[in-house]
Amino acid sequence: MGPMSTTPILHITERSLWEEARARGTYEISTRGRTLQEEGFIHCSTREQLPRTAAAFFADVPDLVVLVVDPARLDVPLKYEASEPGAEEFPHVYGPIPVDAVVDVESWR
Repeated sequence: MGPMSTTPILHITERSLWEEARARGTYEISTRGRTLQEEGFIHCSTREQLPRTAAAFFADVPDLVVLVVDPARLDVPLKYEASEPGAEEFPHVYGPIPVDAVVDVESWR
């Protein structure tokens, strides 16, 4: 594994969905309005990609949080993939994110 495996990945979500996940023990929302089951993986971003992701999908959503995920704590595959050949690669988590893999939660404004 390269250095990417230790770099935290980020996932932006509604605070209420994170609160539900904390109660359950795993986070299973892929992206806005889509579950892990529907999408097949959980969309994440690098720190550099996050502002564009937030603007594209969550511009009108209040009370967002950013989950900071330690890849070393995941027990499911993490793959960097592009939506089409030659496009930018984003981190995708192929399974539920354990709550204890979330090492920090940041408010997003």
